[in-house]
Parts: sequence; C-alpha cells; structure tokens
Amino acid sequence: MPDLESAGSEPKRSPPVVTLAALYGTGGVVIGPEVAQRLGVAFLDRAIPASVAAQTGVPEEVVAAADERPLRRGQRLLALLARAPSLTAGPAQERWPLEESEMRAQIRRFMVAAARSGGVVLGRGGAIVLRELPQALHVYLGGPLDARIAQAMEAEDVDRATAEQRVKANDWARREYVRRAYGTDGDDPALYHLMIDATAFSVDACVELIVAAATLRMSRSK
Repeated sequence: MPDLESAGSEPKRSPPVVTLAALYGTGGVVIGPEVAQRLGVAFLDRAIPASVAAQTGVPEEVVAAADERPLRRGQRLLALLARAPSLTAGPAQERWPLEESEMRAQIRRFMVAAARSGGVVLGRGGAIVLRELPQALHVYLGGPLDARIAQAMEAEDVDRATAEQRVKANDWARREYVRRAYGTDGDDPALYHLMIDATAFSVDACVELIVAAATLRMSRSK
C-alpha cells in the first residue's frame, strides 16, 4: 500500500542560488546582500574566506591573498609569507604556488557545499564552479568604464584618479583570478543567464531584476 503522506506531498524544492560576477563600480557588494535577503538565503561573501581559514588553519588574510583581490605580486607574497615558518629558505618559496592553488580549491569546495543550502556568491568564478547546479542563476554586472568610475567616485567619495585606479586594478584582479584558476574568460556571455548594465539602473532595480530572474529560474528547474 503506498504511503499516502509521502504520495500527497510535493517534492522538496532546492533552495535558490545566485552567482554574481560584478565589475568594480557596479555595486555588487550592495546588490549581493539585498538579493540574498529577498531570496531568504545567505550572502556568502565574507563566509567563504572565514570558513576556509577555519577549516585549514590558514590565516584569513592568506585565504584573501588567493582570492579575487587586486593585490600586486609583492603584496601577494607577503601575505603568503604569513603562513611560512620563517623568512628564510627556498622550501617555503616553493610552496607558494601550491598554497595559492590549495586555497582556491578550498574556496571551490566551500561554494559547492554551501550551495546545497542556497546562497548568493559574489565573484570567485561562481558561475563556473556552480555551472552544473540546475537552479543556479548566473548574473554578470557590468557597465561602461567611465560610468563605473563615476559610480565609484560617488560611492566611495574619492577623486576621479583614485576611482579610476581602483576600477582598473579590481577589473584586472577579477579577470586574472578567473583566467588563472579556470583558464576561462570571465567576461564570456556564455557563462551567464543574465547580464545587466548596472550603471544604467538603480541598485533597487538591479535587485528586482535578479530576484525575478532567480524566481523564474527556480520554477523552471523543478
């Protein structure tokens, strides 16, 4: 005899997952948390390096050094030295590339595990790592360089030269991270379901668009 309770119940729906690839000056750090709140899931940005650091015993700043940040080579090596037992000897130097790849692998594993409970991932090649997740919505936030510089000037209250330097440095870091970690062009439209010029819409409008698309994506993934 069939189980009437289970027969009458609907299959459990997977929680929503959104990945955001956001160029600097598009407001991704504001849009991400708001989308997560609207969808009732976690915003995983800060949780990623904190969790990886806790699991590996590596200082959080070292995880951040292997993350999508605009660090110059010298800054990256100094951060990785925080884990080295001393400032001497070549063996520590030989481990630097391995440590960086290990951190990226840990970040990927965390994203895959966290996605089972739903969440919004900002950056870190989320569209590539979670591309096989049927309910995931992959979003690209972009916009013209001059418009993004203007938004960064307003959001951060800095002059144009400072804003332009930050935009270009962060754009380079993001693209280099995806290229080095996955051998992929992070700006490739084929990676995304939704591409938004975030300089042409308000933060609220961007959030509405993403939430609506994520809801539709969830309904189609049943």
